[in-house]
Amino acid sequence: MDNRMQITDVTGPYREPREQVFSYDYSIQRVSWPTPQSVRVKVAIPEELDVLRDKILGAAAGTPGQQLIISKCLSRYIADEKMRIAEAEGMLAERRDILVAPFTGPLAHLFPRLDAWATEQQKTLRAEINTRVGL
Repeated sequence: MDNRMQITDVTGPYREPREQVFSYDYSIQRVSWPTPQSVRVKVAIPEELDVLRDKILGAAAGTPGQQLIISKCLSRYIADEKMRIAEAEGMLAERRDILVAPFTGPLAHLFPRLDAWATEQQKTLRAEINTRVGL
């Protein structure tokens, strides 16, 4: 039976109070589930977003508005990749609401996969962000 995950909706980014993270809310569906389930993905600003921004864009300058757009675009790409990693790890297999925390602390072992993705996709992500932002 086909039990692939399908993302039906994504909202965000939201700035979490009392945490330095952006979060995205995903609605996922599988054929065997009667209703979609929610997944909140948190992207840590200093440990994930800033580290990967430096890796992908280097010391990119720009106006505050351009920096905001860069953060929004890049955090969404990171959240999407974290969803793929969580699915591969089996974290999304059960029919329940899930939180995919930052890949720090207990989930730090997953960060190298995110880092490898950033290295592989560096040229593509840089070109797409440059096109959207106009750097």
